[in-house]
Amino acid sequence: MTQRYREQTRFSDPGRFGELLDDLPEDLPALMAAVRNVVVHYRAAGIAFTGPRLAEIDTRWVSRMLELDQRRFPAPLARPRPEADRVVGCCRDFSLLTVAALRRRGVPARTRVGFSPYFAEDWNYDHVVAEYWNGRRWVFADAQLDPAAFPFDTADIPQFITAAQAWTSHRRGLIDADRYGVDPALPFHGHQFLLDSVLLEVAHRNGDEVLLWDQWGAITDRTADELAELLLAADQGDAPAERRLTERYRSDPSLHLDGRVHCLSPSGFDGWVAV
Repeated sequence: MTQRYREQTRFSDPGRFGELLDDLPEDLPALMAAVRNVVVHYRAAGIAFTGPRLAEIDTRWVSRMLELDQRRFPAPLARPRPEADRVVGCCRDFSLLTVAALRRRGVPARTRVGFSPYFAEDWNYDHVVAEYWNGRRWVFADAQLDPAAFPFDTADIPQFITAAQAWTSHRRGLIDADRYGVDPALPFHGHQFLLDSVLLEVAHRNGDEVLLWDQWGAITDRTADELAELLLAADQGDAPAERRLTERYRSDPSLHLDGRVHCLSPSGFDGWVAV
């Protein structure tokens, strides 16, 4: 079941900029450092982005991300860029660019949607990481993180909590759902947020690596229970569960993307967009 994750999706495809990915280091930590040299987080960097710069967070396609980068820096991706001039994005963009580079070299890779318990002691921030097949197992890698700032291997982070894991724990009464979300100071957390995150995880798992603020479809608690069960089984290597998950996503009109999403962006944009 790893073969399909070697293939670029419409979101990860670098298009005419593919050769830029060919020049990235073979070593994964060095590759992730190059990704951090291209993307800057719209909040975590402590830089106040506004207007067109902030709107860069709505860039869905790796090809477009690389186009923005090359307009400013027509040079290899590993060549240093000033932090404030990098492409403005979020965890999803660090991860998707990493996945694109790994797929480019034939490594099975995918983005995973869930939560990070390693940014704060009492809050689990919504987060996206890359996951790649190392020949023996699937490994989480967080390209957004500077390895010097964390006491663990950022290229192998078992602490990451998938949306399916969080939802299942919530349904069993094992966690406080109100400690899972965007930020303690914002209203985006709790039961509904975990519910929506399951749909996001399924979409990303099936090659629709949309923005974290893209909305579509309608997922119920019961459906989330079923999808989370399939996701957890697939993560344990259950190939039939993986196939059922894909079939369910592609055949259920309440889950599958229908060609457009409602984007409710931190940039201030609120509207329907074709994808």
